[in-house]
Amino acid sequence: MSVALVLWRRSLNEVLRVRGALLPATIAPVIFMLGITGQFGRLTGLEGFPTDSYISWIVPLSCLQGAGFAGAAAGSNLARDIEQGWFDRLLVAPVPRPMLIVGPILGAVSRSMVPATVVLIVGLLIGADLTGGIPGLIALYGAAAGFCAAAALWGMFMAVTFRTQQAGPLMQQGVFLVVFLSTAYTPLALLHGWLGDVAHLNPMTHVLEMARQATVVGIEPSWAHTWPGLVALLALATVLGALALNGLNRMGR
Repeated sequence: MSVALVLWRRSLNEVLRVRGALLPATIAPVIFMLGITGQFGRLTGLEGFPTDSYISWIVPLSCLQGAGFAGAAAGSNLARDIEQGWFDRLLVAPVPRPMLIVGPILGAVSRSMVPATVVLIVGLLIGADLTGGIPGLIALYGAAAGFCAAAALWGMFMAVTFRTQQAGPLMQQGVFLVVFLSTAYTPLALLHGWLGDVAHLNPMTHVLEMARQATVVGIEPSWAHTWPGLVALLALATVLGALALNGLNRMGR
């Protein structure tokens, strides 16, 4: 575990040395939130929309996007270390392989709190409601941390598979697609056709419901709105973690 903690500290040191490292994961979700709210803010007038504040509906989504982008960056950093040969030293060290990815994941989760918090503050300043109180905030930050960890595992899987930073767009697009094909913009009851079917099966739908306990009036903080999101995050982490570890073991052969 000491190795994982050292890799965690290394991940955080990178943020201190590269001051703009968190800017893309912070600015992009804010711009997205402002643009989507301006374009589709009147969707709340549709019958069945659970809130009359569209910004309150979008804020948790943008928080999770920022956390997801921060997580995917862990994959890009791993791909850089692989290209430069530094990661080969870790592979021959007498260290359990899972610890080699636990440290960067901890670093990614720590970094993800910055964009999630900035997005939340901006959202509150422009009119979002904080209806869930402390329990809602805990659910929101728990969802952000869990989704960041899942995105980091996805990015690492891409990194150990392609072993180049050129796989960076695949890491980011994976995060974007899993969010886009969910209840990102409208509730499940208002989605029709194939998009509704996909959103119903998409685990991200449950994660968003968990996060929206913080700001959406119709989704009050409760265990019923929390446990499906926790199960979805656990399932994502299990599958993606197995893929990342399998790829890591193949590298060491």
